[in-house]
This record gives sequence, structure tokens and C-alpha cells, in this order.
Amino acid sequence: MLDKILIANRGEIALRILRACKELGIKTVAVHSSADKDLKHVLLADETVCIGPPASAKSYLNIPALISAAEVTGAAAIHPGYGFLSENADFAEQVERSGFVFIGPKPDTIRLMGDKVSAIHAMKKAGVPCVPGSDGPLGSNMDTNKQIAKEIGYPVIIKASGGGGGRGMRIVRDEKDLEQSIKMTKLEAKTAFNNDMVYMEKFLENPRHIEIQVLSDGQGHAVYLGERDCSMQRRHQKVVEEAPAVGITAKMRQFIGERCVNACIEIGYRGAGTFEFLFENGEFYFIEMNTRIQVEHPVTEMITGVDLIREQILIAAGKPLSIKQSDIHIHGHAIECRINAEDPKTFMPSPGKITRFHAPGGFGIRWESHIYAGYTVPPYYDSMIGKLIAYGETRKVAIARMKNALAELVIDGIKTNIDLHIEIMNDKSFQKGGTNIHYLEKKLGIFE
Repeated sequence: MLDKILIANRGEIALRILRACKELGIKTVAVHSSADKDLKHVLLADETVCIGPPASAKSYLNIPALISAAEVTGAAAIHPGYGFLSENADFAEQVERSGFVFIGPKPDTIRLMGDKVSAIHAMKKAGVPCVPGSDGPLGSNMDTNKQIAKEIGYPVIIKASGGGGGRGMRIVRDEKDLEQSIKMTKLEAKTAFNNDMVYMEKFLENPRHIEIQVLSDGQGHAVYLGERDCSMQRRHQKVVEEAPAVGITAKMRQFIGERCVNACIEIGYRGAGTFEFLFENGEFYFIEMNTRIQVEHPVTEMITGVDLIREQILIAAGKPLSIKQSDIHIHGHAIECRINAEDPKTFMPSPGKITRFHAPGGFGIRWESHIYAGYTVPPYYDSMIGKLIAYGETRKVAIARMKNALAELVIDGIKTNIDLHIEIMNDKSFQKGGTNIHYLEKKLGIFE
């Protein structure tokens, strides 16, 4: 077993990793910026190291500082959490080259799945259904590109190969706009990702966002742990997630889950991962794979009883998977609301001191957060300050419990999006289930 793990992250995910380490009897090292010395996991860790000033580029994204912190504390492994360097293949490579265990996939796997074009090729080879597209990067011959678009059928979407987070993509509804859209996307991709490679896909008008959670030990064993619905989004950022997804039958789940498992074995995947799909008219279309733990992992844990962080650590320690597919059973329903320090109407970040705080409770309620009364939310990082998860025997019960929990949650001193979540939970279309990825933005347009 790994005897000491350095947690290369901050906030709620760092605290979640620390808790898993403590359960396993593993010592922890918390690294932090000078702005984060009062973070909850920093106060609870066995050792702490300040790795730089508040700016992420000089602290949480500072690879030499992280490697040095691991060296001086004698850590055996580094857990990257999500965000920051979690899907940076160069970081994973440097961690392993320095003699530490990277709690995640092999660097080559991160590279393979981080490039959308190579990822789609790998998925097609493994039999995972993909969105009809250009089957590779677009060249400079515009006549060829127009022919590809014609064969796919408008509307199409131009995407940056190295893109993510909703950046580097343009929808094209007419051939006359194609050339300019390709040029603009290439320029944006070069600026944002230092990679101007773009590709083309069919644009699905009203899809849902369905993702499959997997665990794979890199030793020929992999399992899928059901699906999550992450369709409640704003500007490609998830707001509410739930598991299982309304309308996905056991047969559909098995169909797509088995293909994801086969893909994991085919590419030698190691660790926790998520296959993201657009889902429309009963069909799954692969869009990307996240080679890390995700923000929304608790809803899967609630319906399966599997501790995904614990499994990540055990896999990284070289253990074979502790569970088989036949061990995984889905029970009940779970919903997660991302609680952000932001104005619920304008979505502007709202950093500042939390003057009063009360966590919700009750049967089936889980609160994942690093905040406490007196804690100051810094202005330098992502605005998410907590995740509220409600579990119920049915979706209706989970929604009812979430409503109660949101009403109980008190965070004073800063603005939060709690009211937005209450609005979503009371929304008739959400209560019915199966809303598409555009629903929330259209709803917000009504209320702005």
C-alpha cells in the first residue's frame, strides 16, 4: 500500500481525497497556495507545504513545486483530483519519472484521450458509438471540407482537437458560413490550446448529456458503474447531475457500459474514468473521455455503494480491481447540486468571508465541502464551494430531500446559487426528467 499521498489540489476534492486516505491508513501531504493556508484539508493533513502565491500558475499548476513538495515530504504518490493538472500528460510523466506513483492513467493514455481526434479513432476501433464526423482533422482544401459537411448533413459543429470546457467550437448551419467558421475555430484553438487542429461532427440539436463511470485496473479488468445525466448545464458547465438517468433502460446501460469496458481494456486504461456521450433518439454518441475523477462522482457512489476514490488509490497501488461487474447493483436515485459562490442571476463570482454557515442534514443527505463559518472564499479559483447530494429510493424522494436540504443550507456573507437550485428542483420539466442540454439556458433566458 502507498504509505503517504500528496494531494495536488484544493477545496472539496482535496478534502474528499484526504478522507479516503485516512480510511486506508495512508498519511497525507496537503500542498497549498499562500491564499489557501486555512483550507479544511490543510488543517487536517499530516503535513503541509506552501507551494507558491495565490495565482494557480505559480502554485497548483507549478509542476516543479509539486514534485519538490513530494520529494521533501517523502510522499509515495500524488493524487491530482480534478481540474488543474489532473489531465496533464506531461505532469503525469514527470511524476512517474521522479519516482512517484501518479494516481491516474498512464501518460500515454492521457495523451491519447486528451486529443479528441485520436480519442475518437480509439473509440471507433473499440466499438464505441461516435458522432458522425470528419474521422480526423480538417485539411486546408475547402472543397473537401464542404463535401464532408454535405455528407454529414447540416448543422455541423467545428471543434478544436485539444479543446475542452466549452471552448473551441462553432456551430455551422449553412455552407456559406463553413469556411469562416473553420478559420475562426482554428485561430481560437491555436490561441487557447496551442494546437490549431480542428475536426467536424454532426451537430445534434436537442441531445442529453449522459456519461458512463468506469474503473479499470490496467491489468485486463474493468467495470462500468452505471450512468449519470449531466444535461442541466449553463455554457457547457454542469449545474445539476443525477444517477441513474431517466429513460435509460437496463438493456441500454448494458449495451453502452460493455463497450466502454471493452475500450478500457483495449487502451490499457488504469484508474477511474468517464466516457461522455450525447444521447438523442435512443442513440449514444461518444464525445470525450475524462481521464480523472469527476466533480459528480458522489451520485454514482450513492447508487452503487462503491467508493471511487478508494478504488483509484488501490488501483494506483497495483492492486487488481476489488469488484466484478456482477458485484455492481444500482439502487435508488441520487442528485447533486453544485453550490457556487456566485450571483444566482448574473453568475458573477462572489468571493468573501462566510459569516454564518449551517450544513443540511437528514436521511440520504451528503454534503461535500471545505467551507466553514469564518472561512474566506478567495477570488483566485473556481467558484464552486460545495456539492449537495440527496439520495432517495426513488427520484421523486431524492428531489423532495434535495428541496429540504437546500432550504436548510445557510451560507451568509457571500452570494450563492442556492436559489437557482431551488428553482430547478421546483421546475416541472426537471421533475418529469429527460431535459436536454439546452433546457437550463433557455429557462434562464426567461428569467433574466
